[in-house]
Amino acid sequence: QVSLVVNVASECGYTDSHYKALQQLQKDLGPYHFNVLAFPCNQFGQQEPDTNKEIESFARKTYGASFPMFSKIAVSGAGAIPAYKYLIDSTGEEPTWNFWKYLVDPNGKVVKVWDSTVPVEEIRPHVTELVRKIILKKKDEL
Repeated sequence: QVSLVVNVASECGYTDSHYKALQQLQKDLGPYHFNVLAFPCNQFGQQEPDTNKEIESFARKTYGASFPMFSKIAVSGAGAIPAYKYLIDSTGEEPTWNFWKYLVDPNGKVVKVWDSTVPVEEIRPHVTELVRKIILKKKDEL
């Protein structure tokens, strides 16, 4: 599977546009070959203050989020979880705000990273290309 790993926040200026676009991407390309993997994080501007249950409820009810939502974590600094340490080590880019996006191929290799200012629509072609390769490979194996 292709994954787009995103540190999300419910009270950020990027919340509305990103959640809508991430859900559209999930709807269009998931869940067999692709998933958005959402990791709530309260490290930047304290913009994810709620509990895990409240965060998930907000995302599901407000945006119809159907992608996996994980527990609230740290994504940068000494307290970053191992998955994010791997993403940072692989790219040399550490999140400095909410909605950083890491594109990970089916082999676990980080292909590309985008900061908060890059809209999901600009990322879509990169995700689509990776998903297309999986589908074509499976077709060849049939």
